[in-house]
Formats: sequence, C-alpha cells, structure tokens
Amino acid sequence: MIPEMMKAIVLMEPTPAENIRLSEVSVPLTRPGWVLVKVKAFGLNHSEQILRLSEIKANYIHKPVIPGIECVGEVADTSDSSFHEGQKVVALMGGMGRSFNGSYAQYALLPVSHVFPVETELSWAEVAAVPETYFTAWGSLFECLGLSKNDTLLVRGGTCALGYAAIRLAKALGCRVIATTHRESKLPLLKEADQAVLDTGTLAGSFSGVTKALELVGPKTLRDTLRCVEKGGVVCNTGILGGIYALNGFDPIKEIPNGVYLTGFFSNNPTWQTMTDIFSFLSGHQITPQVGAVYPFEAISQALFDVDHHKVDGKIVVTL
Repeated sequence: MIPEMMKAIVLMEPTPAENIRLSEVSVPLTRPGWVLVKVKAFGLNHSEQILRLSEIKANYIHKPVIPGIECVGEVADTSDSSFHEGQKVVALMGGMGRSFNGSYAQYALLPVSHVFPVETELSWAEVAAVPETYFTAWGSLFECLGLSKNDTLLVRGGTCALGYAAIRLAKALGCRVIATTHRESKLPLLKEADQAVLDTGTLAGSFSGVTKALELVGPKTLRDTLRCVEKGGVVCNTGILGGIYALNGFDPIKEIPNGVYLTGFFSNNPTWQTMTDIFSFLSGHQITPQVGAVYPFEAISQALFDVDHHKVDGKIVVTL
C-alpha cells in the first residue's frame, strides 16, 4: 500500500551538508506517461553537489526541489505504462532533481522514458552504483571514443567513481589503461590500471602510445590532455572535477594538435538498449560495481558531508 506521506530532502537555497534535514512531504500522484517508483537506493553524484551548493540559485531550477539524478527501486504505481507492480527498475537523468523532483526520497515520480527494467543478481546497493556512473563511462568510452581492445586509454582523474568504472570497463575489454590522480596518497587506489601516474597538471610528454583519453578533470587540464595522445587519437571531455567549466579564449586551430580529435559526452539521454547492454556486459565479465560506502537514508547528511570533504573513495550509495 502506498502511503500518503514520505521522507525526502527538499532544497530551496544553497545548503551545506550539515544543514540537510529530512522533511515530510506528500507522495506524488501518478499521471499519464509517468511511473511511481519506490526508491530502494541511490548513488550520490558530483552534479548534485553542484546543485546543492550553488546551482540551486539558478532560475531554471524548479524550486522547491528534491535533488537526485538517479535511483534504483521497484515500481509502486504503473500508471499507463507497460511496467508491472514490483518490477525492479533503474532511473536516471532527463531532468531528475532539477526540472522535476528526483531521488532523495522514499518515492519518486519519474517519466517512463527514463525508467528502465533490469534483471540482475546484484544487491540494491551494488545496482545503485551503476546507472549514472556506468552509463556515463559507457557512453564516453564506446559512443564517443570508440574504444577497442587494441587501444591505450588515459583516464585523467581516475580516483572518482566514474574513473573507477571507466578503468574496469576498459580492462574488461582488454585495453591498456593509464590512470592519474593529483594526490600521491591515492596512487595505490589505481591498482586496476596498468600504470598509475601522479598528475602534476602537465602530463604531455610523460608517456607515449595513448590512443584514447577520457578527461574527467575537465577544462582545467584539457589543453594538456590534448597533447598527451598520439596523432589520430581521440579525447573525450566528460568530467568537470577541476571546478572549471569552460575554456575561456580557447583557440581550436592552435590548441588541438593536428590529427587529434576532441569530443564530449552529455549523459542526459539514456536508452533502454544502452542500459541493457551495460548490465549484460557487467554480468558477462563478472564485474561488481565498486561501492565506496553505504549510508542509510537517515544518515544522508553525513553522506553528503563526506562527499563535500572527499572522505570516501568510490561511489557513495544511500539505501532506504
């Protein structure tokens, strides 16, 4: 039975983690084209941190808003969809947590187009480490970089959840992987890569043979990453961990080396086929998503505090 009220995080203004509190709000009512999901778990993401600390001020953010760009759970109300009650699903993106209420809640009303059925033996916490992280890694590596087993892949910013996912996917494919971190203490965390490199900010000339590069630090190091790949190589800019969001004064003629290609991945449009392919690949290669830490929903303030202060390596998951 679906209750009338639920616990949720509701934001109106920039909110540090220590001020996060659970609120009591109405369970959303279903409508055509939308499905009500009972949330079992959700992962925490860098983009949600940006929303919570600054982007919430933007006029295009629907306020008050329940944040959260992904979740896993069971269908509670099918509305007019082809889902069945109790079906295991994952959901991500499409405006979750920005244009409409997201997953930091016991129930989430989500557009059918961004809810996908899954069949997996993974635990709820493990499944919750997949949707946004692995979809973004998958799209960056295969849709944008066209990664193949003969490639040498550079993952710049390898010690984030997305970096770990990209390393695992590439190694399962058979690639040679070079991964970087700007903290010497985190070099041991890149043990799944073939080579772990301390990122000094300037890596061009430090290694050779890189054919594909996944840039997760973003515009802060993108110019240098473009000089790290061989002629014919491709760089995909996906992350913005460096805190710089645009390339001011970027001259593509002079700053993209001859014969090097630059692309980027925007993760707003997942499809059923892609999500099915991801879970099939994980199962076929016996990959268990790396979960850095699991917190109960009642401790979400602590989980967000640990995000803000970089206290956890890998994906943080909240369970309900």
